[in-house]
Amino acid sequence: MVNTKCIGEHGEKMTIVVDTREQAPFDFLQCGADIETARAALSTGDYSLAGLETRIAVERKSLFDLVQCLGAGRARFERELQRAAALESFCVVVESTWQALVDGKYRSNLNPGAACASIAAFSARYGIAFHFAGNRAQAERYTALYLRQYLRGKAHELDAIRQALGADFSGMRIKGAGAIADAHTGTHEGAQELF
Repeated sequence: MVNTKCIGEHGEKMTIVVDTREQAPFDFLQCGADIETARAALSTGDYSLAGLETRIAVERKSLFDLVQCLGAGRARFERELQRAAALESFCVVVESTWQALVDGKYRSNLNPGAACASIAAFSARYGIAFHFAGNRAQAERYTALYLRQYLRGKAHELDAIRQALGADFSGMRIKGAGAIADAHTGTHEGAQELF
C-alpha cells in the first residue's frame, strides 16, 4: 500500500517561493493555514516550491500584463516560455477571463484575434497551459492548488519508489524536496538524502 501522507494533512507546511521581482505578489492567506511564503529570486516564473524551484513554476499575469507580453514584450515573454518548457511543470495563470481577451477588454492596439492566436501558438509550441482564472482571488487559489497538487504527486512518486525498492527508507528523503515529510515519521530530522 502506498502511503499518501502529504502536505497539509498532518500539520506539514508547504513553502511557496515568491520571486523578488514580483510587484503584486499573492499572500496566500486565504489558501490554507499550511502555506508559508518565502521571497527569493526565481530564474523562471513568479511562484515555485521551496527546494523545487528548478522543477516547477507559475507565472502570474493580469490581463494588461498578458497583452503587453503578447505585443511589445513578446520576444522577452517567448524566451521565458522557452526556459519554462524545460521545467517538469509550468503554467501561466491569468487574473481575468478568456472572454475578456476575446472581447478585447484591455487598453492596447493588439487585435484580440491575434492575442488569442498567440496564446494558442505558445501553448502548442511549448506545451504550456494558460489558465484564465477569472479574477485575482481565483488566480491566487489556483496557483496554490497547482503547486499543492504537484507536491502531492511527488510525494506519491516517492512512496512508490520506496515500495518498489522493497526497503525501509523511513529515514531518507529526496534531495531538494525538504517540504515532503517522511512517509513514516512525518519529520525531516536526521533524514539522509536518497538522491
